[in-house]
Amino acid sequence: MSGRKLGGPMSVLLAAAFALGMGGLTAAEPAGEAKDGEKDKVGFHPVDHASFVISAPEATIYVDPVGKPEAWAGFKAADLILITHIHGDHLAPELLAKLRGKDTVVLGPKAVIEELKYGEAMANGESRKVKGVTVEAVPAYNLSKDRLQFHPKGRDNGYVVTVGGKRIYISGDTEDIPEMRALKDIDFAFICMNLPYTMTVEQAASAVLEMKPKVVIPYHYRSREGKTDLERFEQLVANPSKQGLGPGIEVRKLKWYEPPPPKP
Repeated sequence: MSGRKLGGPMSVLLAAAFALGMGGLTAAEPAGEAKDGEKDKVGFHPVDHASFVISAPEATIYVDPVGKPEAWAGFKAADLILITHIHGDHLAPELLAKLRGKDTVVLGPKAVIEELKYGEAMANGESRKVKGVTVEAVPAYNLSKDRLQFHPKGRDNGYVVTVGGKRIYISGDTEDIPEMRALKDIDFAFICMNLPYTMTVEQAASAVLEMKPKVVIPYHYRSREGKTDLERFEQLVANPSKQGLGPGIEVRKLKWYEPPPPKP
């Protein structure tokens, strides 16, 4: 992440400075983005934990929006909102009602759409084209016996989004499942890693090295005990030759979490 920081106080300042309603935001592009190299076609804007914005020529996409409305106040209105599953750090119905415009398309698994009472349900394996964006719903679930209760197979979605000429994988909450490992031609991969809900650093790194995306972006890495060791993840993924795991992959670390307040 570069430039100004998203969310928190900066988002409040953006909201006040531009005095815009949530239905048609045209403020200057929020900083803290990570863009796709020289072409500058696709931008990724972290908000917090599992929530972020994809900006592209075709559309503005909100992923799992949660939090306070002001955290979203600097962004263009959403053309498309993707929800991965029903947990509260991914689905916030009251906020969604404020962010959703009359032309916004909301996609999610059946359990999400049933809770919202609107939107379009997508099952694992389904594909849809919305406003120039191709969305593929892919499985997201737990494998480990002690984690099966968190994300049962078949209920939740990850997504592969094709926009701006790039294929973007959004893991949602999952372990290193075979369907993830089998993905091909991924340009950017958003990979979760936090226990006990998703997977370990080693699981995440192993899956990424098999998937071979061009860039991997860790997200959803806060847990009960704190934050996942991203340095360890980067060592495994970007410098895997010591472990005999082949060529490295770029690890792009964005700023997902506010720094803790100073101690008094």
